[in-house]
This record gives sequence, structure tokens and C-alpha cells, in this order.
Amino acid sequence: MDSREILSQNLVRYRSEHDLSQEDMAWESHMSVRGYAQIERGEVQTSLRMLDKLSRSTGLSVTELLTPHK
Repeated sequence: MDSREILSQNLVRYRSEHDLSQEDMAWESHMSVRGYAQIERGEVQTSLRMLDKLSRSTGLSVTELLTPHK
């Protein structure tokens, strides 16, 4: 499993646990819904800047975002 797949799974899990939509996550992360959806689907390689935005919006560290859930 590559980092895009891990990030995707962790974002979907976070959204589900917090009852958030992709639109909510995009707004909180200061990105477009389309851009967020592409990250969540694992279609794009996420930059460090975007990882930082996702980390800040979720309260999870970049390490937590990129670590497979057990």
C-alpha cells in the first residue's frame, strides 16, 4: 500500500468518525472540493503544503495521516 492509499483511508475514516462531508473537509482544509476529493480517492500525490493543511484541519499529525490504521 502506498502513501496515497494510506492517506485516503485515513481521511475517509476521519470523515466517517466525525460525520463530515467532503465539502466540510475541503472547507476546513482551505482547498477546493474537487482537490480534496482527488486526494481522498488517491488520484494525486499530495504536497507537503497540502499535508500540512490536512493535518491542521483534522488535528492529526502528518505521521498519523500517513500511518496505516491497525
